[in-house]
Amino acid sequence: MPVTALVSAKSCGTTASALALTLASRRPSLLAECDPAGGTIRAGFLQGAVTAGYGLYHLAAAERVGSAELATAFAHHLWGIDDAGHRKLLPGLTDPAQAPALTRTWPALAEVLKVLAADAGHDVFVDAGRLALEAGRLHPTLTPAPLLHAADFVLLTVRATDQSLTLARHLIEPLRTELDEHATGSDALGLLLIEDGPYRPTQVAAALHTPVLAALPWDTETAGYLTTGGRPPRGYARSPLLRHARSATDQLEALAQRRSIHLNRSAPDTNPHLAGVLQRLTNARGGSRG
Repeated sequence: MPVTALVSAKSCGTTASALALTLASRRPSLLAECDPAGGTIRAGFLQGAVTAGYGLYHLAAAERVGSAELATAFAHHLWGIDDAGHRKLLPGLTDPAQAPALTRTWPALAEVLKVLAADAGHDVFVDAGRLALEAGRLHPTLTPAPLLHAADFVLLTVRATDQSLTLARHLIEPLRTELDEHATGSDALGLLLIEDGPYRPTQVAAALHTPVLAALPWDTETAGYLTTGGRPPRGYARSPLLRHARSATDQLEALAQRRSIHLNRSAPDTNPHLAGVLQRLTNARGGSRG
């Protein structure tokens, strides 16, 4: 299954989209909330049910001990976001000041996420937040670049408006350069289009010279629930947002399989220190929203 990282030029529904994709997947799925500016799902969708004792920040100390310890901590800090426990969240930072501590943790976390996707058959989504640049390159602290390098797809989230396209335009070339130099190629870059605005997907793709790999409808009621939590709206499971998100996850899986064949990639050898993470994931301690 693919690892898909979502990024944006500015807040434009990236987190709600990542949640929709995770919840709509037909397969076990995981959302890693890795925005260095801080996570919002804990206080929003989960309405404070998850304390600061869970989450991304705690992986930094474990990684400094070793791979096995990181795998154990990763499994321990997941939180179920559906009744059956098939969809899980790694809650994000509670304070942006914590971000520098994770600089050396990102590569190891990227490896864990690849294990979940390749060996455990999870759809893995990474909310990498708003991209920050420094001298035309991805900022080394304010962007989790190693997670983008390891992803099968990097989706730049945009709305179909002039404002959103203008903000996104300056990120395309730095992202292409980053993926060509440090990952498997800039063809991993695509757009996630939020259909809020006058432009059609073909027009957006042409404007940014980047393919639209997934599109989600402007469904304010469902997106509001995913953003602030509370009582699910009537017909939530059949809402336009979740139906289109389900189709998007299927499309991304098919694209990932074709791209893997094109790259002639064989299955990577699993780090023996991480092999146990699969069992730990099944038995992970943590609550469940329901």
